[in-house]
Amino acid sequence: MDDMLSRFNRRMPPFPAWLGIHFLSIEKDRLVAEVLVREDHSNGQGVMHGGAIMSLADTLGAVGTIINMLANSMTVTLESKTNFIAAALIGQRIIGEATPVHQGRTTQVWTTRITREDGKLVAVVTQTQIVMPARLPGAPKQG
Repeated sequence: MDDMLSRFNRRMPPFPAWLGIHFLSIEKDRLVAEVLVREDHSNGQGVMHGGAIMSLADTLGAVGTIINMLANSMTVTLESKTNFIAAALIGQRIIGEATPVHQGRTTQVWTTRITREDGKLVAVVTQTQIVMPARLPGAPKQG
């Protein structure tokens, strides 16, 4: 899994890279990543914007699905629900830990717990990823 860890950290898509997501651990049943909260993540009141928090969880659930789905498949988020518990201040590091709830052939459900570096729970996110056959760019829709 170390090769996978370095691959995902090196080839992060543009938005998660901009957020500063850095994977600490990638396993089939547990992913951990961190983000240092920056001013440009804030909601204008010195705390991390809820959408940025959700984006960390969404990235973790998507990567968890990607490493567990069949070849020639793709995934997108079908549903996401977030409970916000506490704020993450600019300058704090947040850590997301995602674990699977369900890993089926066509859907996967992941729960991500996001904590501050002091251990305080920031949010709990549950998301559903749909898994479908990959399409080549420009290919006509099937069915």
